[in-house]
Amino acid sequence: MGNLLQREEMDQINGQDRFIKSFVEEEVYNLSKQVVYFPVRHHSPACSFHLKKTIEEYQPEIILIEGPDHSNHIIPILTDERTKPPVSIYYAYASGEQKYVCYFPFLLYSPEYVALVEAKRCQIPAAFIDLSYGSRLESLEDGHDLKKKNEKLSYHDERMLAGSQFIQRLCQTMKCRNFDELWEKVFEIDGIRKQTQDFVKDVFAYCYLSRKCYDDATLEAEGDFIREAHMRQKIAEAKQKHARILVVTGGFHTYGLIEERKTSYKIQKVQEEKIYPMVYTYQEADQLNGYASGMPYVHYYESVWKALEKKERAPFSKSALVYLPQLLKRLRDKGETTSTADAIEAYSLMNGMAVMREKAEGGAYELIDSVLSAFTKGERSIATSQPIETLRELLTGDGIGEVAPNSLDVPIVRDCKDRCKSLKLAITTTGRNQKVLELYAKKSHREASQFFHCMQFLGTEFCAKESGPDWMNNRNVNLVREIWRYSYSSFVEARLIESSVYGGTVKEAAAQKLADMVKEMPQHQSHELAKWLMMAVVMGLEELSERLFESVEGSVRQDGHFLSLCKTLKTLTILLEQKRLFGLIETERLENLVEEVYYQAVTKIVEQGNPNPNELDELADQLKFLYMLSEKRQADDSQEVFSDQLLELLRNDKLPAKLEGVVVAILCNLEVIERAEISRRARAYMFGSPEQMLHTAAYLHGVFIVARDYLFHQEEILRDLHQMITSLAYDDFLQVVPELRLAFTYFSPMEISMLSEKVAALFQTTVEQVTNPVIDERTLRDARMLDEAIKEEFAKWNLI
Repeated sequence: MGNLLQREEMDQINGQDRFIKSFVEEEVYNLSKQVVYFPVRHHSPACSFHLKKTIEEYQPEIILIEGPDHSNHIIPILTDERTKPPVSIYYAYASGEQKYVCYFPFLLYSPEYVALVEAKRCQIPAAFIDLSYGSRLESLEDGHDLKKKNEKLSYHDERMLAGSQFIQRLCQTMKCRNFDELWEKVFEIDGIRKQTQDFVKDVFAYCYLSRKCYDDATLEAEGDFIREAHMRQKIAEAKQKHARILVVTGGFHTYGLIEERKTSYKIQKVQEEKIYPMVYTYQEADQLNGYASGMPYVHYYESVWKALEKKERAPFSKSALVYLPQLLKRLRDKGETTSTADAIEAYSLMNGMAVMREKAEGGAYELIDSVLSAFTKGERSIATSQPIETLRELLTGDGIGEVAPNSLDVPIVRDCKDRCKSLKLAITTTGRNQKVLELYAKKSHREASQFFHCMQFLGTEFCAKESGPDWMNNRNVNLVREIWRYSYSSFVEARLIESSVYGGTVKEAAAQKLADMVKEMPQHQSHELAKWLMMAVVMGLEELSERLFESVEGSVRQDGHFLSLCKTLKTLTILLEQKRLFGLIETERLENLVEEVYYQAVTKIVEQGNPNPNELDELADQLKFLYMLSEKRQADDSQEVFSDQLLELLRNDKLPAKLEGVVVAILCNLEVIERAEISRRARAYMFGSPEQMLHTAAYLHGVFIVARDYLFHQEEILRDLHQMITSLAYDDFLQVVPELRLAFTYFSPMEISMLSEKVAALFQTTVEQVTNPVIDERTLRDARMLDEAIKEEFAKWNLI
């Protein structure tokens, strides 16, 4: 049974299951029979290597492959010369409110893909014979993990194969760290040097013995029996038409396909399962990144496959000679100090490890271990992990596949790729690319910004904004450029396919999705509609923007909430101020709406005398915003109406101290009342009743929101504040200080420095004495150590 089965442990297993050898020769790999079964591990170059030999020797009339049988119409697209792996078949199935997504990836060296390509070359049919994804799910119990989770899944799941007790014990016996290292040693490196028949025997034995670690109830619960019954039926149908049939399936199922089981299964047919060919990436296909089947280091094994195709005698060594120079270059590009001698030493170590580990060549694990030894200087840590991390990146690869143009091409996916091409966005690799957009300088950059915002709104995870104006939340709107990070992958493509229900292009989908969201919003909340109007403008959705603008116009007249109107006004003001950036030509309607909302908001100021405490901070900010806006108004009565409303509000005896501070500061700035009124009211709080004294900080906080410069012109308030603080009881002081500190956060560092000078002059001392901490850090540290020592001593005497 080859090198693996010659070992003592495998001899013991063969002693228990001696029928394996005869079973394989008679039932599995008998080239004289009508059906030949070829067991594989998904994404194994060695399996593909021997599969090509089998096809050449057996000359099948049809090749049947483990894969959803209702996706056979995808095969011509997969085998098109313009299709470049990695690619995948995408399946989406909905059951009630639950949605499931599944991927069936193909790499250049995947046995399933090689079988399809070889079938086309030999001009014979190839077909998938497994259950559809939806039918497979429906056969599982409701509590099964696959049905409970809604996450990215692979159609091929090797957890049971790799996690069997047989494999775990075999790894321990053969001193392999994990199943993948064991597989590479026995089936990849040694396997390509075996006769095909011996290789198939070893793969079948390994898979059969793994399968025997599970009872029938487990296999049935996982859905293996019903899938195998379906595949047996497809094989039986093919036997009626063809004399030589090659069946390529995961090795875990080979025995199940041959074994006769009398139990019958009722297969649930599923409708409305979406099936599309799509691109895939090396990173997503890598087992170490969460893919449920196949081998890790997919780009490395692709290089091994290419070497095998070129009939290299030592394909693994040849691959190492490719990756080590790449590693040197990549590390130097990252600023690491590396030498050619390190690479030479690593190659020598790899070959030495191969001999020590009884391998014909050094594989991926010897390459990794040798780089760790030769490139890592000193103790391994985060600072010295760059060589290994970079090597893993190279072994995984950052490429992305390409699907040939076809009638199943989803319009929104094609539109996205066309837009990326026209905007010069790199989507041929999976690396995180950066795009800096000069919003005001270039029209193409504004178009790119609109595209990025549409993709982000659709939830594709294609891009993320690192910096730039946040129009939705009115932050950093003074910035003139945006910086985006973006990356294309099959996940992005899958999300685009899901968004295709909204429209055939990225813009159409974003517009329809936004329109659907707006339908659910209450019409009296004008600020929400205004926010999405802003979003539509930012995304460049002109037609939707016009409809939303009309909705905002109607909503404003129904909105009686002060804060909502202020938020709406702020959004509309930004649109008006940035009309050049957003390409707004006719702005008369917008200007009229801004006027209308402004007056509606201002006339509701007087109603804010007894506000919700949770809305106090927001009310203060909005009053400041209305004040700043009133300064820009051209109408003669604009400030008069505003100041009249504020004066009326100020007459409210129950007005919170913070709002009082804001209103008084605004009226002083508008020269409606004397500036001395600020100090008079401050003293009323400072030297009033104990309850009033506690509201001093809140009042000053309100003043500083609008007029923090007041403190530099009225120095007596500092003296009054000092007098108040010194008269406070300790508990009252602790209550006032946090809000007082918050009030002073409105001052810039330079203003704090200027205040420090005034305080220092008040106390006739230096600025350093005022700003230095009362207790230095060293004293605090010594005191803390002394405190801990006292606690320990008290504990010894049971005093605490």
